[in-house]
Amino acid sequence: MSRATHGLGDTSGYEIRTKGHVGDHGAEWFEGMDLVHEPDGTTVIRCPALDQAALHGVLRTLRDLGLALISVTRTGPHGAAATDARPTNDIP
Repeated sequence: MSRATHGLGDTSGYEIRTKGHVGDHGAEWFEGMDLVHEPDGTTVIRCPALDQAALHGVLRTLRDLGLALISVTRTGPHGAAATDARPTNDIP
């Protein structure tokens, strides 16, 4: 019996929240994504359509820029809120 792993080929959107603001030097790595600097000192990165490999690439870039990950929330295709949208990772 074959079991497909749900989500690996999906191109859902993601909303990623980081501690700190992504500066101009880092913004070039997120071309095509919306970066919102929140007043509380966090950055929200809205990625309209990423597969799992691309999501891991974004997370790796955040790590390389020294930004602490707060949460990753799955959204629907093209940035629309998914019916099952919920934080998939919440780090204190």
